[in-house]
Amino acid sequence: MQLNELYNEADRRGVEVLCAETAAVKSLSLMTDSGNCYIGINPYMLSSNADEAVCLAHELGHCVRGAFYNRYSSLDIRSRHERRAQNWAIKKLVPKDELIELYSAGTTDNSEVSEHFGITEEFLQLVLEYYSSVA
Repeated sequence: MQLNELYNEADRRGVEVLCAETAAVKSLSLMTDSGNCYIGINPYMLSSNADEAVCLAHELGHCVRGAFYNRYSSLDIRSRHERRAQNWAIKKLVPKDELIELYSAGTTDNSEVSEHFGITEEFLQLVLEYYSSVA
């Protein structure tokens, strides 16, 4: 999924994406009491379009899955919600069948695979770990 498709997905779902200079994170999402979801992305902390795509997909995962917590939540609750958002992003950005097809065709270089999907190599490692664990 291309970066512009992620922005279109956010728009279709009524999620407003804002440019936000945050001190400690590349991106964040929040849901208001009325149920509106917003995503803030700090463009000054992003290293590439792939980095932006990974951040946006993760935050969209929070919005789509309703995976929110507050700063007082226990670590296990935070981890569960982060995992739900991350799993949504993985499935959205890297469909399992397409990943298998790519590797089956002989592609073995992770940088090529990352480039094919428009993601970072770090995110690809999460993808491979996820699909290995649910296989």
